[in-house]
Amino acid sequence: MCACAGSGARAGPRGRGCEERHMTERQTTTPVPSPEVSPTAPPLLSAQGLHVTYPGRNGGPPARAVDGVELDVRAGEIVALVGESGCGKTTLARALLGLVRPTGGSVSFGGEPLEYSARALKAYRRRVQLILQDPTGSLNPRHTVYDAVAEGLRIHGHRGDEREAVAAALSRAGLRPPERLFLRYPHELSGGQRQRVVIAGALVLEPELLVADEPVASLDASVRGEILALLLRLRAALGLSALVVTHDLGLAWNIADRLAVMYLGRIVETGDVEQVLTAPRHPYTQAMMSVLPGAAGAPVVLTGEPPDPSRIPSGCRFHARCQILASGEAERAGVAGACRDEDPGVLEGGDQAQVACHWARATATA
Repeated sequence: MCACAGSGARAGPRGRGCEERHMTERQTTTPVPSPEVSPTAPPLLSAQGLHVTYPGRNGGPPARAVDGVELDVRAGEIVALVGESGCGKTTLARALLGLVRPTGGSVSFGGEPLEYSARALKAYRRRVQLILQDPTGSLNPRHTVYDAVAEGLRIHGHRGDEREAVAAALSRAGLRPPERLFLRYPHELSGGQRQRVVIAGALVLEPELLVADEPVASLDASVRGEILALLLRLRAALGLSALVVTHDLGLAWNIADRLAVMYLGRIVETGDVEQVLTAPRHPYTQAMMSVLPGAAGAPVVLTGEPPDPSRIPSGCRFHARCQILASGEAERAGVAGACRDEDPGVLEGGDQAQVACHWARATATA
């Protein structure tokens, strides 16, 4: 997490307080502007009723890693997908990239359903690029920086000036002058430089959407702000969209327009990032927010581990760990039985604020 993230220091939309604390590292003197995202524009990337299951162990019930997800990402929008380890967010990202074929539902891009032929997936991955959390593992130690960035061009049969394209991508990623890095190897670079090379390798194909899986998790705190600022500048300059997968609410707070909170294969709360993180409605989101530095009130310590995805409980899938149910608040609101027995349902796609919680819905209408 950025050293400022979660500290309560947030001046203006999407973490400008944090951005100002990293001005020297980012070599900028003005905030990064946010392009307008039309709420009526059709989504660039969309998941409809998405399911991904894996065979159960020793013939047992299948594991429902993604268990009914509706999620939209619009052009020019940054959406953060957050949740603790094992909640299914990486599997969802892989399904959106076409790396895992859904067992139910569908993925569409630009209004067209994703096809799974080799040719269709190759064309799709030129438009949607993945950034992994470990830049050291993402880069071949035997390839120079030039070859690492040029690899995508060669795979996709680029017909223009390869050297010019590689230099432009490295420059956009903040590595200037790019020619000085062409013949370097990954072990000769810092962690931040390696992550910028990975980002340049994605940018060289001029994609429309980036899927970043924990993009700063392996970096020092002093470098994380630089990479987050870079992603914001790329969005502003190139109109890129991004889905940022993270367990770090501080990162989401500082970079995202919209937030989707995932638990046990489902999105349980979604909405504008400031709305969700300043007034979380789902008990799971409240618990995650309560342990951030500077959070008001006592931290909520959830009991136990998330249930096995092959044995998802009835009712609300969070009810066995829910502090609201355990405290008797759900009983006083008259929804304790529903929490244990009734599925709150799958949230719709789109950008409206939604929560999959009987207690939150009951208290909102009380």
